[in-house]
Amino acid sequence: MIATRTTRHRLIAGALSAGMFALFTPLTAQAEPEQPTLDEVRFGVPPWPGITVKSEVASQLLEALGYTTRQRELAVSVILNALVERDLDVYLAGWYPQERDMLAPLLEEGSIIEIVDNVPSAITGIAVTDDAWQAGVRSITDLDKHADRFDSRIYGIEAGSGINDAVLKVIDEDRFGLGDWHLQESSASAMLAQVGQKIDAGEWAAFIGWQPHWMNVAYDMHYLEDADDSGAAQLEGHVATVVRSDLAEQDPNLARFFEQFVVGSDIQSEWVNAYSRDERRADDVASEWIAEHQDVVAEWLDGVTTQDGEPAMDTVRAQLQ
Repeated sequence: MIATRTTRHRLIAGALSAGMFALFTPLTAQAEPEQPTLDEVRFGVPPWPGITVKSEVASQLLEALGYTTRQRELAVSVILNALVERDLDVYLAGWYPQERDMLAPLLEEGSIIEIVDNVPSAITGIAVTDDAWQAGVRSITDLDKHADRFDSRIYGIEAGSGINDAVLKVIDEDRFGLGDWHLQESSASAMLAQVGQKIDAGEWAAFIGWQPHWMNVAYDMHYLEDADDSGAAQLEGHVATVVRSDLAEQDPNLARFFEQFVVGSDIQSEWVNAYSRDERRADDVASEWIAEHQDVVAEWLDGVTTQDGEPAMDTVRAQLQ
């Protein structure tokens, strides 16, 4: 069953003014032409902590401006298809280079577009525990030399993710001697729990790692160097905001917000640490961060308006008082 969660004005207690709903009323012959808008903004959210909180922050800000938002927890492939079919509007987790092969044909045909890199710098790849690193496991080519210590196993995340597919391709093609290795796919939280148990027991582990994420602080870990551009080991990349192809046409104001919604690795790591490691609710993490970082929020909302045309940041500040 698809998990669906609708968030409704959690940024601050209190009802919005009646004027914020003016755009939902029928136009009269004397009405001024208005900017097109989307009444509801639908997010595709894979079950990853950073994207969960990032989507929540965006949702709370948009709801303060009069939008309704819906967050649907889905696999990446399903999200992209839904964007093409216009059943979803926004995906804030276009990880590069791992998802390039999934995104490229859709971008080329114009059925989706990318409007900004919301995390301009990110790392994804196979990581190992410090004991393995100190023993000389520094590259993906070193793994099979110590297959017994790793139990010929790499701990992965959700099936269908780009990094999993890159690792599976290496295994299927028997590159670097990894043909008899196994990628254990599971949720990110389950994978990290297994890695934590391995570390506590003083055992070696190879696993999918990425940055930004709290694992880079909590675990003494290292990213392996890649070889022959396999796409499975340490890769510099970015995270793109991917939207339905007609978003700017349907709602220029909304498109402007997402063009300016650039988070950065440090901010997202902070969110992930609070949500996943400290086990706080995503909506609480988001609302507290918004209240404490109004300078950053003001940059995101520069030139953006509420649905009734008022300056967005003024409305957010008023609700935070």
